[in-house]
Amino acid sequence: MRLADRAEPRRTPAAGILLLSSLALFWGLAWPTIKIVLAEMPVLGFRAICCAAGAIGALMLARLGGERIRLRRTEILPVALVGLLNVTLWQLFMAFGLKLLPAGHASIIAYTMPAFATLFGWLLLRERITTSRYWGLALSMSGLAVLVAPEFGRIATAPAGVLLMVGASASWAGGTVGMKYYRWSLSILQNTGWQFALGGIPIYLAAVLSGEQLHLHDLSTEAWICFAYVLICPILFCQWAWLKVVDMLPGSVSAMGTLAVPVVGTLSGAILLGERLETTELVALGLVVLGLAVVALAPGGRRS
Repeated sequence: MRLADRAEPRRTPAAGILLLSSLALFWGLAWPTIKIVLAEMPVLGFRAICCAAGAIGALMLARLGGERIRLRRTEILPVALVGLLNVTLWQLFMAFGLKLLPAGHASIIAYTMPAFATLFGWLLLRERITTSRYWGLALSMSGLAVLVAPEFGRIATAPAGVLLMVGASASWAGGTVGMKYYRWSLSILQNTGWQFALGGIPIYLAAVLSGEQLHLHDLSTEAWICFAYVLICPILFCQWAWLKVVDMLPGSVSAMGTLAVPVVGTLSGAILLGERLETTELVALGLVVLGLAVVALAPGGRRS
């Protein structure tokens, strides 16, 4: 397996922008819908079903598309490592953190991911930190600081939720950089399916050992609708779309593109869950959007 080409595209492909836009919508709506499901389902059981659905769905679609389903021995370890970051740690940290924090706050904290991705990309992929990326990242992180600062006292006494979301952010960033570190022989669909399959193993085992009862027949209609949405859009489509974006764009650019997600997550949390929008949240979102615009409107970078 060869290390991936470090070259960065001079222009951002239109397909990449379209996929990032769809991710902002579907992932943004995922935060309040997951919170609704978790109010009626245990975390481990919910995540185990998500991983199984993602693995089976992606591999079935690949097979229907005429692909031969196989995982080379040389790619088992890389897929397992990237799946540990992209699936195992992200799914668990995010779900447990979301139970402790409002959906809007959780989504914004999780999207400190571009800071970690930029750092990891610089260290491992030698991606150049351009002036536009630097200022875009600075503006976006300032927005997150505005959000967290008023609640610093509460965070200091009960930091578990914030720490879980920061852990989710760092693991996702590591998985993103890991995806670009190697040139894969797998298609994006197969890579998605195998990451869910291998990354889901610890979650399947934890769900069984925990003895949690799912009681699916007791779920409300609202929870069932949200559950179906999560499985179809955020789990199956968005995971494929994200890996496709990572394959098309530099890691730091694709990471910065996700900063639109907490905008949708915060607004949808207010609409669907009745979470109150404070002035600090609106200021934070404005800075995040401004930071994203700085990166998106800048010319593509050359190979460093």
